Amino acid sequence: MSDLPASIDIHEEGPREGFQIEPGPIPTADKIRLIEALAETGLHHIQVCSFVNPRVVPGWADAADVVAGFKAKPGVDYTALWFNGNGLERALAFRDKLHLTGSISLTASEAFTRKNLNRSHAENLEAMRKQTALHISHGVAVERIGVMAAFGCNYQGDITPQQVVSTLQDGFAIAKEYGAEIKRISLADTMGWAAPQRIERVVGEVRSRWPEQKIGLHLHDTRGLAVANAHAGLKMGVAQFDSTVGGLGGCPFAGQKGAAGNICTEELVLLCEEMGIRTGVDLDALIEVGRMAETIVGHVLPSELIHAGSLDAFRRQAA
Repeated sequence: MSDLPASIDIHEEGPREGFQIEPGPIPTADKIRLIEALAETGLHHIQVCSFVNPRVVPGWADAADVVAGFKAKPGVDYTALWFNGNGLERALAFRDKLHLTGSISLTASEAFTRKNLNRSHAENLEAMRKQTALHISHGVAVERIGVMAAFGCNYQGDITPQQVVSTLQDGFAIAKEYGAEIKRISLADTMGWAAPQRIERVVGEVRSRWPEQKIGLHLHDTRGLAVANAHAGLKMGVAQFDSTVGGLGGCPFAGQKGAAGNICTEELVLLCEEMGIRTGVDLDALIEVGRMAETIVGHVLPSELIHAGSLDAFRRQAA
């Protein structure tokens, strides 16, 4: 257990991840209300929207209105997602409000690359070269390599650690070509294939290959193992996690309608705090935001803590 981090860095993706998949429409004011409430819980990284084609993701047709509308809290990095030059241009309009960094986004499964992006792996590498050059030309640092479907794929099956390493090598080659300094690797369990042993194998292989890199996990709770997988990652020293309040979200292109979304932020916080790992988050406040999110979307969310409450609440009663 000596690799356990003393603290973790949580990247909250509930607004972006959640509202992209809800049938909606979710009012702009409610999206803003959720973003502002999340910033009051102690979270320091909040992904607020996607600048994407509204015909493909109608839930983010109001992305510009949301970013313009929320009141930014000092000390919080607000981020956004985009996939092409048009999305970058829309994000750049809010450069004074958003924390903009670029990413080389790849997939360990070619089948999912075709399903998600309608590209081959080679075509996606070329697209990432162009996007990296575009980011750098606009003064946006490219600091991250993300690998989707890093633990398995509904369209291709099992993904080996060697496939993940090979995909990352492609990403680092692009970074080197354009002089980008990569500071973080993100491994995504996009379709919920990970189990603790898979986490250990993949993270171990990646860490042994790039020991100087920070590794983050983007976990989905599709099959109920997200907390177990987070625990496995923590034991290996992973100190950065993407999560969503209430368990909002899910990938609309994963081929599994109704599947659970990301690991719930409040469940991740509870796990860490009970293990003595600092998060800087007020868990009771976060649970209330999860309840707010459930009211906004109008249906039950996966988080157990929304309904059970925190342990501290019961500790206070018992004291």
